[in-house]
Amino acid sequence: MNCIIIDDEATARAIIHQLCAQEGSLNVVEEFPNAIQAMKFLNQNTVDLILLDIHMPDFTGFDFIETLKSPPKIILTTSDPNFAIQAFEYDCIVDYLVKPITPERFEKAIVKANSKSIAAPSFEANEKVEVSSGNDLYVNIDRRLIKIDIPSIYLIEAKGDYINVKTETQNYTVHSTLKKIEDKLPDELFLKVHRSFIINIKKIIDIEDNSVLIKKDVIPVSRSNRPELMKRLNLL
Repeated sequence: MNCIIIDDEATARAIIHQLCAQEGSLNVVEEFPNAIQAMKFLNQNTVDLILLDIHMPDFTGFDFIETLKSPPKIILTTSDPNFAIQAFEYDCIVDYLVKPITPERFEKAIVKANSKSIAAPSFEANEKVEVSSGNDLYVNIDRRLIKIDIPSIYLIEAKGDYINVKTETQNYTVHSTLKKIEDKLPDELFLKVHRSFIINIKKIIDIEDNSVLIKKDVIPVSRSNRPELMKRLNLL
């Protein structure tokens, strides 16, 4: 695979380049100290894989990904472990490596990149995936498939590596992401109103400023998602 390295630290680029050299399947065609230079390169060239830092001056790794119309596979390389959940939102990201990166962990990431088509990343082998059927949602909890009646769900909240699914009768904690469960839910009932929350719009009790009240939960509504929420409501 032809790949490029994007990292504002020269030492980090050198370490990642050395790790790449140990992998027979990788060919580093270029290195960049910032995302702007990489964007100019990609306007004229294509690669199979990008090894991308998150925190860089002026343009973050996520900002860079947003500029790519057809992104290749991407492995994030960062000193910050706090963005792993956000990384799940991008289908092109195949793995998330936290510095210092060991050769063993790097090799595992490259195996994923070689074997995967572009899809949501799989950070752990025991991730629980939801399967929907009609009005039912099945969640895998402790090796058991638990059926949840979809209309009974009023709130889904992301908490670290887990999501909390709240229903009229019970709450379920599942090792998954908002992105995966969002794809399983009917659009006419559910809306993502914040990076950490999906709500059942039929369960809204009150709306005030940039928040909604559902049951006893006050849920923030991001500025970018508020117009869609107001559009979906049956307003007089």
